[in-house]
Amino acid sequence: MPSDQPGAAPVRIPLREDLRGGTPYGAPQLDVPVRLNTNENSYDVPAEVVDAVVEAVRAEASGLNRYPDREFGALRADLAAYLGHGLTADQVWAGNGSNEVLQHLVQAFGGPGRTALGFTPAYSMHPIISRGMGTVWLDGRRGGTARGGFDLDPDLAAAQVREHRPDVVFLVSPNNPTGTSLSLDVVEAVYSECPGIVVVDEAYAEFARPGTPSALTLLPGRERLVVTRTMSKAFALAGARLGYLAADRELCDALRLVRLPYHLSSLTQAAASAALAHAGVLLSTVEAIKGQRDRIVTEVAALGLIPVPSDANFVLFGGLDDAAAVWRGLLDHGVLIRDVGIPHHLRVTAGTPAETTAFLEALAAVLDPAGTPKDVPKEQA
Repeated sequence: MPSDQPGAAPVRIPLREDLRGGTPYGAPQLDVPVRLNTNENSYDVPAEVVDAVVEAVRAEASGLNRYPDREFGALRADLAAYLGHGLTADQVWAGNGSNEVLQHLVQAFGGPGRTALGFTPAYSMHPIISRGMGTVWLDGRRGGTARGGFDLDPDLAAAQVREHRPDVVFLVSPNNPTGTSLSLDVVEAVYSECPGIVVVDEAYAEFARPGTPSALTLLPGRERLVVTRTMSKAFALAGARLGYLAADRELCDALRLVRLPYHLSSLTQAAASAALAHAGVLLSTVEAIKGQRDRIVTEVAALGLIPVPSDANFVLFGGLDDAAAVWRGLLDHGVLIRDVGIPHHLRVTAGTPAETTAFLEALAAVLDPAGTPKDVPKEQA
């Protein structure tokens, strides 16, 4: 008989069959001089915001023997005020990072016997969250030849929604990992064909170029539309873990059915509200980051590679004969970027001017004029 005693044959753990062989999310966390692989904001939180957050957390500390405000009402009001567009606190929801918010959505509107559709390549956590909730994941196709072939054609997207009739559709604007934004006609076309909810993930919205539309403008009258955001990127608060969404009041109410009790700690609520009170200061680095992003696009192209014009704080670039070898070569130079699994492409976060310079110099050292790896040991190439 099976036994868990030392020296006995291992007992097969009773993992769900649909999770066996799966791959967890796992961006490398390496101690290198220049880390440009997870789209963090490279600028430290400004001192005046640090002081405000510390003071807000200090004010909560003596009451930590009590549970937090389960409805996080003050924070929801602050988030609604930041988003604008006439939104009210009861049209906003929040969680420990946007991934928890996305998980709440799939818990409430996906699940066993239901399907979720996304358009690959897109944010890798969408299928992971969906499958984790027992939801069947459907890989949709992108269309068009512009911007490296990563555009999402509204007619093609709507046709796939009409074919599959998914319970959840994920759209991403600006898209991760391509950096490309959606036109609102894509959102409208998908929404008109979808019987379930349509989630527009706008984690990088603050970095978009002027004139880039937000799906927040489409919320009125669309009770199944959701727009998700995060304070991890433009707000430089990745370590605080605060994501949120805007949607119809009834949809937000439904998320109470699946959230864990008191899911947002008093400290998280206090820190996020303090940061929102200093939004102008925190967002002051956005233009500098956009400048480095555009610099990367220009200088990567000058090296003979093919960057995808970006509305995010990162750049996907192609034209690499061996992307894995170039990734390793950059790492040998102390620069960590991301291999997102798209053949012949890599993705780099736009950091500080010094970080951008280090990346560009390392890339030039790794590439020869034809765009093939050099100075990489043969056993690695």
